[in-house]
Amino acid sequence: MAIDIAGWVLGRTLAEQAERQGDRDYLRPVDGPPVSFGAMDRAATRIANGLIAAGVAKGDLVLAMLPNGPAFVALWCAVARAGAVFVPINTAFKGAFLEHIANVTRARAMVAAPEHLATIDASAGNLPHLKRLWVDGAIPDAEPPPGIAVAPFAELAEAPERPVAVPVAVGDVGAILFTSGTSGPSKGPLLPHGHLRLNGHVYGEVLRLGSQDVLYTCLPLFHANALLLGAYGALMWGIPLVLAPRFSASGWLGDIRRHGVTVTNLLGTMMSFLMKQPPTDEDRDHRLRAVTAVPLVPALAAPFQTRFGAKPVELYGTTEINCPFYMPLDAPLRPGSCGRLVADWFEVRIADSATDEPVPPGGVGELLVRPRRAGTFLQGYCGMPEATVAAFRNLWFHTGDAFRVDADGWYGFVDRLRDCIRRRGENVSSWEIEQALIQHDDILEAAVVGVPSDIGDGEEEILACLVPRPGRTIDAEAVWAFCEARLPRFAVPRYLRVLAALPRTATEKVRKEVLRGEGIVGAAGRAPVPRSGGRV
Repeated sequence: MAIDIAGWVLGRTLAEQAERQGDRDYLRPVDGPPVSFGAMDRAATRIANGLIAAGVAKGDLVLAMLPNGPAFVALWCAVARAGAVFVPINTAFKGAFLEHIANVTRARAMVAAPEHLATIDASAGNLPHLKRLWVDGAIPDAEPPPGIAVAPFAELAEAPERPVAVPVAVGDVGAILFTSGTSGPSKGPLLPHGHLRLNGHVYGEVLRLGSQDVLYTCLPLFHANALLLGAYGALMWGIPLVLAPRFSASGWLGDIRRHGVTVTNLLGTMMSFLMKQPPTDEDRDHRLRAVTAVPLVPALAAPFQTRFGAKPVELYGTTEINCPFYMPLDAPLRPGSCGRLVADWFEVRIADSATDEPVPPGGVGELLVRPRRAGTFLQGYCGMPEATVAAFRNLWFHTGDAFRVDADGWYGFVDRLRDCIRRRGENVSSWEIEQALIQHDDILEAAVVGVPSDIGDGEEEILACLVPRPGRTIDAEAVWAFCEARLPRFAVPRYLRVLAALPRTATEKVRKEVLRGEGIVGAAGRAPVPRSGGRV
């Protein structure tokens, strides 16, 4: 029998769980007191009323630059309850990265932590739409950014706790979670409420979450993994989420043991870092039973399970399409496969990327996806109609990822078709780095590619190939300083290579495959950066 999804709305889900769970812990920050389901429901109601009183209407967009913590989740739930759209921003963003998101959304309101005020102020002249900024913490004694009214977040959090009567439907857009651009600026998928909840629904069904489970995330809440699998998964299944501010290889097991965690999520390189920690007698002294890995490094799956006693479960998903593939919990480890199709919710095709026609089983093609239920799939890209049309051509969403499927229905990720660099847990847009680099006075042209990292496990480092302006020379240290002032730390190139000209096709497109093949020969290099957001 088909599931009734009419009530799959975030504000309603929170209210239902507050009634069922009451004072049971919902969030357990590792560095603060727990927050119950009931307390989160009440906080969301107050903040929603504060937003409405400030003029935030249904369908309005609210930006957020906040660290992992209860305030982030409370704001997310409150924005949804007010019928508005939540737009979290990577807290490392600055300059053009931040300005692009603010301007393509045309958002008029924002909530930020005090440590981001200088970044916002530096871009204020390029943020014509932003009018209201609430600060979750002490507001510095300084002039506010021009044209932006600044107020304490407490102004919202202390609003009356009266019922919020804004109607919200499962197909209404509830969030925009920006992805890294690959052939252009970052894109913002318009995610309806049904899509948001489906992430946690499938996650819980595959991992068989029950009342005795405890989830854990040390990933940033501005990404879908932590927000939708972690925070929404815990919410809809009525179980606690242990929330860490960042990943620490040396501290991860201690968090797992101390908080009785049973299920968590890792990125592939995180598993590598954990396996490089010295073994201890406590490696299996915990309640952890399952770990999802994206991707699961084949060579580490069995050793990880042997050492820690927890089942690695691979999956595949993107912000746009949810997670259509999971490895069944009881299936034996199957290196090279990300599992089977979640057929109740998704339809997929492995297709020739030129024709969209299916390729034979075992053949490599582009993964195309579409939903089986209305209201559970992205509605397009915010402010980018051309990108929306391109992605949804022939009535399929085109992932840009190469896949294969065998005759028994096991799917495997092959490679990325898009020109995206995977570095320290972030998908980094080469285009956005290039746009920053060519602002340097000495740089005429720039092409950025990923090259293999000495970390291994599919990680990449960023190589910037630079052509100097006529009569100029390029100083590597000056370029690195230039980048550090304008780019998130994870987007600063590790290698810089100066060329007389970039290799091009007959149609003047840069041949990045040539640059990748030549690698770092002749390049200036620097020490690697740690994973975004924390220690490694």
